[in-house]
Amino acid sequence: MVVFAGQGDPRRTLSLLWRAEAPPPARTGPGPKPRLSVDAIVAAAVAIADEEGMDALSMRAVGDRLGRTAMALYTHVPGKSELLDLMYDAVHAELPCSYAESDGWRAALTAWAGEVLEFFVRHPWVLQVSQARPVLGPHEYAGLDTLLDLLRATGLPAGTLRRLVGTLFPFVRGSAQAVADARRAAAATGSGDEEWWAERSAALLELVPDFAERFPAVSRLEAEGAVEPYPDEGPRGAEAVPYLEREARETFRAGLGVLLDGIEAARVGRT
Repeated sequence: MVVFAGQGDPRRTLSLLWRAEAPPPARTGPGPKPRLSVDAIVAAAVAIADEEGMDALSMRAVGDRLGRTAMALYTHVPGKSELLDLMYDAVHAELPCSYAESDGWRAALTAWAGEVLEFFVRHPWVLQVSQARPVLGPHEYAGLDTLLDLLRATGLPAGTLRRLVGTLFPFVRGSAQAVADARRAAAATGSGDEEWWAERSAALLELVPDFAERFPAVSRLEAEGAVEPYPDEGPRGAEAVPYLEREARETFRAGLGVLLDGIEAARVGRT
């Protein structure tokens, strides 16, 4: 399911994103003071999306998590559309705004790409938010500013940097989507990666005995394109990384290397 940001009232949404309007006044009458705030609502919504996915998100669900009615939230956030924009921008605050450039632009961009990949994997619901309509929040802009700073160190012209941003972000998002899907596959289908592939590979070879002749390039790649085993390491600790996730992460590493080689070639071509 693709979700488009920027569906709410533009002025109200941007005011909330940039905290340009004062919060509602605190209650002065008898009884406990209200504990609700934009930040508390956004944090609760992010927790729901992280734990249960975008489909579980509603103003009522957020209210239940906070021990309030959905109507109580509308004083702070006009609706679900505005809430989505706030959530999206809020989680982007997790991304670093600077990277050590002492080892050069390539090492810095490699670190950036790895951080952004893990960010998307932590918040897979963010991958459902289309890039066709940016949120235009401060943390989203900070992420763009950080990447542009890293790319500027390549010495390439502004027009090229603009296109590189449009290349690197979708590449990392696509890689993260592959990792996120790999993690969901076993739970969604009831079978692990190795089991799934073993069953279908055996059936395919039996039903299509001339597979190698019909698809020689694919077969040649399978025969000649062996890669070194992927180490069971990373954010999941000592737990073995499932096959599809290993493949997705190795593809990310290899693809990123080729992209950075291309940037280097463009730099050399200008000298």
